[in-house]
Amino acid sequence: MMTLYDYLPSQNAYKVRLLLSHLGLAYRTQLVSIFEGEGQREDFLAINPGGAVPALRLDDGRVLAESNAILTYLATGTRYLPADAFAAAKVQQWMSFEQDHVLNIAALRHWTMTGKLARRPAALVDARRAGGMRALRILERELASRPFIAGDAYTIADMSLFAYTHRADEAGLPLQEFPQVGAWLERVRAQAGFLDQHYPYAIDPHSTAELP
Repeated sequence: MMTLYDYLPSQNAYKVRLLLSHLGLAYRTQLVSIFEGEGQREDFLAINPGGAVPALRLDDGRVLAESNAILTYLATGTRYLPADAFAAAKVQQWMSFEQDHVLNIAALRHWTMTGKLARRPAALVDARRAGGMRALRILERELASRPFIAGDAYTIADMSLFAYTHRADEAGLPLQEFPQVGAWLERVRAQAGFLDQHYPYAIDPHSTAELP
């Protein structure tokens, strides 16, 4: 059985849980207390050199890290990743967008929910807010013309983007001002096997500390 190395409040890890739920795949969970430094232990760095979650150990012992790489691996040969090369590349285009732009929402959410916002330089916070708003504006424009981000079908690009976008209000961003994004979020939630399960940082008393 596969093992998912997880930190429950992480939306990057949620992406993988979401796809596993859609696919109906069984797996074990190994929790990693990242704020206590478990991600920096030698045994975990052998699993993910970046020291972050998620990571996935396959049945044969091989290990894959980084959420979007895991999504791509698990979705290959399924309805959630097109077989056509161009369509698959469009999925990867939007997963790259998630990493380049939606990360602003992710950072703001983390700082806000763990009490770190006041510790960050004002200019950095402003830059993250501007970047988060720009990401939402781009998604609003794009989703006005199609039901899902890479086309007519729901794919891992939607899962990747959904993870942090649907928590944008927790980052202090006005998600309600983006109706096309809101309608898309509801389409994602309506998918078979959708996983409506989230964990606040408050479940981890160590989350107020900085990552080692």
